[in-house]
Amino acid sequence: MIELEILGNKDTRSGFGEGLAELGRTNPDVVALCADLTGSLKMDAFQNEYPDRFYQVGIAEANMIGIAAGMTIGGKIPYTGTFANFSTGRVYDQIRQSVAYSQKNVKICASHAGLTLGEDGATHQILEDIGMMRMLPNMTVIVPADFNQTKQATIAIAQHQGPVYLRFGRPVMPIFIKPDAPFIIGKANIINEGSDVTIIACGHLVWKSIEALKILIEKGISAELVNMHTIKPLDEEAILKSVSKTRCVVTAEEHMINGGLGEAVAQVLSRKLPTPHEFVAVNDSFGESGTPMELMTKYGIDTKNIVEAVEKVVSRKS
Repeated sequence: MIELEILGNKDTRSGFGEGLAELGRTNPDVVALCADLTGSLKMDAFQNEYPDRFYQVGIAEANMIGIAAGMTIGGKIPYTGTFANFSTGRVYDQIRQSVAYSQKNVKICASHAGLTLGEDGATHQILEDIGMMRMLPNMTVIVPADFNQTKQATIAIAQHQGPVYLRFGRPVMPIFIKPDAPFIIGKANIINEGSDVTIIACGHLVWKSIEALKILIEKGISAELVNMHTIKPLDEEAILKSVSKTRCVVTAEEHMINGGLGEAVAQVLSRKLPTPHEFVAVNDSFGESGTPMELMTKYGIDTKNIVEAVEKVVSRKS
């Protein structure tokens, strides 16, 4: 197993804030719009440094998406910011019609995604947003793993022509991606090489998978861990290369079992390499109020669940 250096602990939304501020200094076409959640999205630095390029639209998310789409016509690169629930569920029609269908160069940046929003409860804990966004033609979907990778992704999407959905979160988590690591949209990272099982994870579940690797080693199971930070376009080559070697796979995500990373991987494997596959995801349920770690445990997306899924899929392979 590769020994990972832990570089600190920080929330992924702060990676977005730092990346956006850095972009502001290097790309004058970048503008930022926020729906009354500047502090929560860590957009303060950009707002303070470039007040003439920052637009506080208030609690009017649909209007924000429409404004952003219009700005692209003048050559601007708008980054919109609000909670993931309001970034997708509340404004799906505007995203579909004004951004995806029209292929506008809007970067939809969504914080507080998944169960780890925590105490705000089920009304804010959207678990279907990856599915909603990846089903839209022309949409790129990115779910980075830690603070550094979120910063890298925030900067990288400015160079990508077309709509992007960038998903990140609120809880403080370990930083394990090096700050100078390359970030290429659509190209997965291999965190650990192994021979018995492939674990494909995104977002906060990458760290939970790293924790699972240590337990699996003690059980004599060699696991390959793939950080699938881009859900669309999916790195099919990385999936097929790894699974051809291990002959079984576990997907892990902070999302509904329907429509997300696991389903995307299953589509690839069903067409090209039918393989035993177990899913670590929320099983067709809304969340509830609680601490992030309590909720991950209760809803079956914790370290223990990844270990159990690996043991199950390895036994199926045998």
